[in-house]
Amino acid sequence: MTDQITNALTFAALHKKGEPVILYNIWDAGSAGAVRDAGAQAIATGSAPVAMAQGFSDGQNIPMQAALDNARRIVESVDLPVTLDFEGAYAADAQGISANVRLALESGVVGFNFEDQIIGSNELYDIETQAARVSAMREGCDAAGVPAFINARTDIFLKAQPETHDDAMLEEAMVRAQAYSDAGASGFFAPGLRDQAMIARLVESIDLPLNIIALPGTPDTATLAGLGVARISYGPVPYRKMLAWLQDEARKVL
Repeated sequence: MTDQITNALTFAALHKKGEPVILYNIWDAGSAGAVRDAGAQAIATGSAPVAMAQGFSDGQNIPMQAALDNARRIVESVDLPVTLDFEGAYAADAQGISANVRLALESGVVGFNFEDQIIGSNELYDIETQAARVSAMREGCDAAGVPAFINARTDIFLKAQPETHDDAMLEEAMVRAQAYSDAGASGFFAPGLRDQAMIARLVESIDLPLNIIALPGTPDTATLAGLGVARISYGPVPYRKMLAWLQDEARKVL
């Protein structure tokens, strides 16, 4: 437990505005080892690659226990902090979220991505409901005695084409960030946002360290750092690139 707490504190300290921690998302112990050996400071799973590598689609379709068993193997294989993409924590109600978080922490992970999308739909939880869900996640971490990093994700921008991102979306993101922060979140994740001016405004308006995902069209690392971003992740991009390489190599010999 002491090592887990130390790893949790170490991971939280990596989040510095303007000096972003880079998380090149992985899906199993083997890929975690490869990214560790490349010089990673921490390891992050991605829900989509974890699911797809096991033959499931994203969206909590991989059984929770299978995802947690995978997380445990990752933690045991690398001497680095590991954060888990836990989607919606496999529960809608506060009691279920808190219980599942405690189970997840038994695997040794020290952080979570936690999204505000209603799993299985294209809708988001309203702000009050999602803030209560974040609070339940924090209560689960506290009950387990682990100061885990809760990276509260909003899908506002991910669900809209970049050219449609506007001030109304940005303002809602700001409100959500404050609500999630008040509920116990450690960071704010806005996947899909790539407009430099909007990223800068979001960084300026919130106290939480901001996570941006490096999808195609997103500003490069140096630019994001200059905007004050504290965390850059890659989501399913590494897995998709690996799969494309594998298919190309297979075609050469088949």
